[in-house]
Amino acid sequence: MKFEQKNPPRTFVVGNKTRFEIKDCGTLKLQADEQVTLLTDSGAEYDVTRKEWGFYATPSLNSRLASFSLRAVLIRNITSGHYFILLVERDRELAFEGYMELEGLEIISWLDDKEALDSIKDKMRGSE
Repeated sequence: MKFEQKNPPRTFVVGNKTRFEIKDCGTLKLQADEQVTLLTDSGAEYDVTRKEWGFYATPSLNSRLASFSLRAVLIRNITSGHYFILLVERDRELAFEGYMELEGLEIISWLDDKEALDSIKDKMRGSE
């Protein structure tokens, strides 16, 4: 693993309806089969694992991610049509809803329980 800190951080403005600044603090290069864990102040954890073919972008959606107090959700930007998978801290859903409204986003599906994931699987296979 190699981390290159950006000091000072590179800053840029993002947002659809409300503009806000993001700070790009550094670059982390992982080798195959290396993992890093990101933590929030409340103790939620997010693992990223590098494989020779790419990345596991999240821990298992309906098991480990949930045990780390995070919920995956597929959303769509209503204006641009771009899709994103976001991770929402459990008990922060109200703040997330405010962000969704502020930025003109819509929830396509929560991806954090077996029923929701099985429903998507069944629809993809044409067996609703």
